[in-house]
Amino acid sequence: MKKVRVGVIGCGGIAQNRHLPEYNVHQNVEITAVCDIHEDRARKIADNYGAAAFTSFEELINSGLVDAVSVCTSNDLHAPVSIAALEAGLHVLCEKPMATSKQAAEAMIAAAERSGKKLMIAHNQRFIPSHQKVRRLIESGEIGRIYSFRTTFGHGGPELGNAEGKNSWFFQKEKAFVGAMGDLGVHKSDLLRYLLGEEIVEVGSFVETSAKDFANVDDNAVCILKTESGIIGTLAASWTYAGGENNSTIIYGEKATLRLEDDPIHSLIVQYATGEVVKHDFRGMQSNNSHVIEQFVESILLDSEPPISGQEGLKSLQVILAALESSRTGQIVKVGTEGQVPCPNDQ
Repeated sequence: MKKVRVGVIGCGGIAQNRHLPEYNVHQNVEITAVCDIHEDRARKIADNYGAAAFTSFEELINSGLVDAVSVCTSNDLHAPVSIAALEAGLHVLCEKPMATSKQAAEAMIAAAERSGKKLMIAHNQRFIPSHQKVRRLIESGEIGRIYSFRTTFGHGGPELGNAEGKNSWFFQKEKAFVGAMGDLGVHKSDLLRYLLGEEIVEVGSFVETSAKDFANVDDNAVCILKTESGIIGTLAASWTYAGGENNSTIIYGEKATLRLEDDPIHSLIVQYATGEVVKHDFRGMQSNNSHVIEQFVESILLDSEPPISGQEGLKSLQVILAALESSRTGQIVKVGTEGQVPCPNDQ
């Protein structure tokens, strides 16, 4: 197979920790260009990977050096950069959240359809082995009817380990649009849709800024979600958790309770109504590879639909948009009826 020439636009933490190293070890990829508004960083990373350095994404897109790009910019640029790349005939892997509004996300999807190129959104929770096992258990009927769930994704905040610290774009509403809900909550809305195999249709939420007094985006949110079949549960997203990350999910079913990433040793514990307890240890299957890059590259090489298409990304984004609208209005919001809404901290 020929190698896919890839450019990475935005060379912050997610690019350096995920996209660039995972592209670098892929046998069918050549990193040919990188772009960052900080010229020194762009040049340093370009030198590390033997790539060309750019400070303008337009110049990279039109350079003729790439077949595909990863969009790892601040959230406000996800849609314009992705659309420009698609219109230039490039495949696009876009970080989450895919856009800051339903309209912008739909414009990305339309650009992909016009160009005939791949658009994939970088949600990685679907590829965790324990999550894939639970999807199979639920699909098989072994758990019976699902009644409820709770899912949490939280840590101390993106300023920890971030080169920009508190000055990071993550905390600036004009660039980030949303805080913990866009950083972590959208991963969980995507995961719930994947695990349960159905759409979330109603959301009620409290979305607050509790700890980051230097930020004007949310850092703490709790949502109540309802699916199309009537399953209810909670989603929490937070940058206020001291003592490490919590990325757990519990699903309560007719025949068993599923505990995901809730135990330090066993990634999945299945507690059956009969009293039987089955513990699954996926540590041998876990790796630093998020599998997002390999799935994206495979969709290009095989000309297949990416597993997390623009349409999938939009559906997960709309849950977050509905949560913001619910917090702003104090009302239960039907998913899909919201437009671009101001952050809850707007005065």
